[in-house]
Amino acid sequence: MKKIFKAELHHIKHFVFDVDGVMTDGSVSIDANGELIRTMNVKDGYALKVALLSGYGVGIITGGTNKAVKDRLKALGITDIFLGAHDKATVLKEYLEDYGINPEQTLYMGDDLPDLPAMQLCRLATCPQDAVPEIKEKADYISHINGGKGCVRDVIEQVLKVNGHWNNDSTVTSA
Repeated sequence: MKKIFKAELHHIKHFVFDVDGVMTDGSVSIDANGELIRTMNVKDGYALKVALLSGYGVGIITGGTNKAVKDRLKALGITDIFLGAHDKATVLKEYLEDYGINPEQTLYMGDDLPDLPAMQLCRLATCPQDAVPEIKEKADYISHINGGKGCVRDVIEQVLKVNGHWNNDSTVTSA
């Protein structure tokens, strides 16, 4: 039986996100030098910064290895970024253990089959609207927003609002 999503939000202190298909729409463009180019949503960036400033942890676990993605995430203040992670569950377990993070206080958002084992390790498993059917079937919450279009902000904003940490007067000025 699926958890009642809203009732679980007050437990969350830490977020873990995939990148491609979650923070991006899953599309890649290729420039003349063969570099893969992704587009990320600034609304997601804003929410990530607000979460960090409000004391929440944020981790990124992705199979991708793009340096520009890492640079973008670092610019938002995220320091726990795991690139080239093909066994996301193992990376997640080590991350949680190394930092003493309680999986029962963690929300994971993924969109495709490599995310499934990691999703099942956390209190709340979430996904974008356009996730693959197998992920949607296992998710505690399916955002009404597609990957790369604000689904990250959707889950962060809900958690922060339930916990009284979402404030329109935030000191975040850009993302």
